[in-house]
Amino acid sequence: MSHILARIKGAKLENVKKVLKADEQVHANAGLRLQRLWQNVDDKDEVWFLLYSDDLKRARQFIDKVHAKAIEENANANLPQMVFLEEAL
Repeated sequence: MSHILARIKGAKLENVKKVLKADEQVHANAGLRLQRLWQNVDDKDEVWFLLYSDDLKRARQFIDKVHAKAIEENANANLPQMVFLEEAL
């Protein structure tokens, strides 16, 4: 079982929710599923979310491609920091 923990700063929770909802089917096609969404109580402009992936290599390739395209379109795009995690137990 693999997960991706993401953190985005400078973003409103409602905006992140909208983007994740709009991208839900695209994420599903890439083997990603949103599991949790949090807002930092001490910094309302910091949002964390947890994605599940059944294929971490495929998920990483998809995310790298999407982020590269976003940077190509806008060098200052506010993208989440992604941490790729594999279950150790």
